[in-house]
Amino acid sequence: MDWSAFSLSIQLAVSTLLVLLPLGLWAGRWLARTEFKGRAWLEAAILLPLVLPPTVMGYYLLVAVGGGSPIGQWLQNNWGVSLTFNFSGLLLASVLFNIPFMFQPIQRAFESIPHNLNEAAEVSGLSTWAIFLKVELPLAWPGILSAMVLTFVHTLGEFGVVLMIGGSIPGETRTLAISIYDSVQSFDMRAAHVMSLALLLFSLAAVAASLLLSGRKRHNK
Repeated sequence: MDWSAFSLSIQLAVSTLLVLLPLGLWAGRWLARTEFKGRAWLEAAILLPLVLPPTVMGYYLLVAVGGGSPIGQWLQNNWGVSLTFNFSGLLLASVLFNIPFMFQPIQRAFESIPHNLNEAAEVSGLSTWAIFLKVELPLAWPGILSAMVLTFVHTLGEFGVVLMIGGSIPGETRTLAISIYDSVQSFDMRAAHVMSLALLLFSLAAVAASLLLSGRKRHNK
């Protein structure tokens, strides 16, 4: 087991979750409650990572923020920041690639809440923030939990986009999925099997736990 790669993958998954969760709550609720011209195009852009090959997204991200790009040069010259072949680049790629896994379940969860509940809460004198915390958030929790688990597990298995933007630097950008690929390339099938099985079992346990918790939440309503 490549524990360095495993630790980096967990760190990347947690960081991605921490960045996307507040954004997903805001964007998911806003999309569920707002109608506007061009909504279909925005939702299509959100869903694009689901159908776009990861290497394509990784390539354009590399072109956009690499050292030879205007953005990359500006960040390097003014802030001393590089977004390629380091953890910051991995995080940026992971956040962008996981947007649909976080946003869509949360949006659907808020859309399932009857609008008359919000109206009743407003009539009762609750503020917008209080309605969100006491009415909407508890009802949308199963969908939010699913979004969190999907994002976390999907990040653990990311390969193409993180390889394009981060490469395979041991201890810095080599995630568990990349380490599995490197092990196969070097014909170390035992290591590849151990890491693949660990990733499979961990992902299965996370999804099962999410389903059990969501089912219990619905049962207790």
